[in-house]
Amino acid sequence: MPSQMTTQWRLKMTPRQVFWLKVLIHGVSLIFIAQLVYLTLTGGLGADPIQGISHFTGKAALNTLLLTLCVSPIAKLLKAGMLVRVRRLLGLYCFFWAVLHLTGYVVLDLNFNWSLVLDEIISRPYLTIGAVSWVILFALAVTSTQSIQRRMGKHWQKLHNWVYLATLLVPIHYIWSVKSGLIEPMIYLSISIGLLAFRYKALTKGLTARFNLVRVK
Repeated sequence: MPSQMTTQWRLKMTPRQVFWLKVLIHGVSLIFIAQLVYLTLTGGLGADPIQGISHFTGKAALNTLLLTLCVSPIAKLLKAGMLVRVRRLLGLYCFFWAVLHLTGYVVLDLNFNWSLVLDEIISRPYLTIGAVSWVILFALAVTSTQSIQRRMGKHWQKLHNWVYLATLLVPIHYIWSVKSGLIEPMIYLSISIGLLAFRYKALTKGLTARFNLVRVK
């Protein structure tokens, strides 16, 4: 009986390659930041530049979030464990864009009217979802360092699993925030669901463990 050979993709990465990949991420991010500045100064964001800034920064945050979620599946597929070292950097850039997105809304739309900000978040469901997503991203960003990871121990991973909820909520926030042209936000939602499907077993295992813990208590 002839022997069967199974070919596996494997990508061997060195620390130096990871370093240059991070340099590339910084470079691409700076290009998009420069593009935002250029479009703002030259009137390239359309008739409503405030809406244009909100749309640009929101999509940048969503795109970076999805890229962050892509790292683990790609690393697993290519058996390139060192690739996950860029995940934190992508996550921080995601939060950076989320900060710009919120800042643009508070400063340009509401003129620092904090009471109005609170009223808007409470009264508008899409803003409520956006605020919840922003808080999740904030929590993940401030706890992303290795020192905090060591201090939190097993609780760190539990906290960072909330990124899956943010991955689902952010596209929904996008869908509810637009008045027309739902095709693009629906594509983003489909991609998010697809990325979460890769983690179906892990998510199911985690939910089952929590459910069993509640039953024991």
